[in-house]
Amino acid sequence: MSVRPYRDIYRRECRKIMVGDVAVGGDAPISVQSMTNTLTSDPRATLNQIRQIEEAGADIIRVSCPDEASTAAMPTITREANVPIVADIHFHYKRALEAADAGAACLRINPGNIGSAERVKEVVRAAKANGCAIRIGVNAGSLERHLLEKYGEPCPEAMVESGLEHAKILEDNDFFEFKISVKASDVFLAVAAYQGLAEACDYPLHLGITEAGALRAGTVKSSIGMGMLLWSGIGDTIRVSLSADPVEEIKVGYDILKSLGLRHRGVRIVSCPSCARQAFPVIKTVEILEERLAHIATPLSLSIIGCVVNGPGEARETDIGLTGGGNGNHMVYLSGVTDHKIKDDSLVDHIVELVEAKAAEMDAEAKKKAPQAA
Repeated sequence: MSVRPYRDIYRRECRKIMVGDVAVGGDAPISVQSMTNTLTSDPRATLNQIRQIEEAGADIIRVSCPDEASTAAMPTITREANVPIVADIHFHYKRALEAADAGAACLRINPGNIGSAERVKEVVRAAKANGCAIRIGVNAGSLERHLLEKYGEPCPEAMVESGLEHAKILEDNDFFEFKISVKASDVFLAVAAYQGLAEACDYPLHLGITEAGALRAGTVKSSIGMGMLLWSGIGDTIRVSLSADPVEEIKVGYDILKSLGLRHRGVRIVSCPSCARQAFPVIKTVEILEERLAHIATPLSLSIIGCVVNGPGEARETDIGLTGGGNGNHMVYLSGVTDHKIKDDSLVDHIVELVEAKAAEMDAEAKKKAPQAA
């Protein structure tokens, strides 16, 4: 019996669209995005938060445009942001027109709640004129009345039908630069809806478990739901929805992708939960290292293991490794090979220096190869 290699994930084939300069779908890397929670009408506060989200590694950032004051601030925001900005629009088609003219790279709308066919045509014309993509955003909590009457409740079939109905509206207006999401706070509902949509169309899909909850619970729900979909090859851009700092959404998003080998950014720390065998305080050490290495974007691996039971084995598989040893002497591994010992008092500083040096070395190598690749 032939078995798929256990680490292989075969991405669903779909169209590729551009959100600003970020490709979504096709063979493009799965992008990670978040959304600001400041008043968009306050461009300084919004840009300050955008900077923090950008530094965390966001590829795309969304802002809500509920009123004219928000779209009035959009030219400043789109001009000064370093990543594409998506304008979140509900009901008011004029806000979509204003956001497109203000430099938004994408409009998040539901064509069905924009209004008349003529209003939808106006939004499509504005999107075309400004090179603006569109995201059709279906949500289980705001399904159309006729679908709720037909199905009785939010269900995967209703959500897929909603997404396809909206897609047809755009297609009928000769517009195809769009992606679709079918989000729900219920993991089972969201996963089934995305599976159904993936089979029914070839558009890029924006993944999310909406209103997932606070940091810990929301991370778990999002990881389970999006993890199942991504493992099966479904998903082209992701947003982790947390009642937390948007920066945390980016961190969790990358952790999900790194866990599946789909995207690599920053230091991946392999660490043990610690036990009575630990030769140094593993939990505190990892906590400090996560904070002090957060600025590194270069993808590399670091193992922090408290004793020699699993330490050497894990170190052989990571770029840098630390294994706890007796009498305050701990072994440091470089590229999987034992290299030198280190004492307790300089442990954290030394590991930080090693990781920063390795990252700089890898960056230099990448720059050397870049002209050859071009």
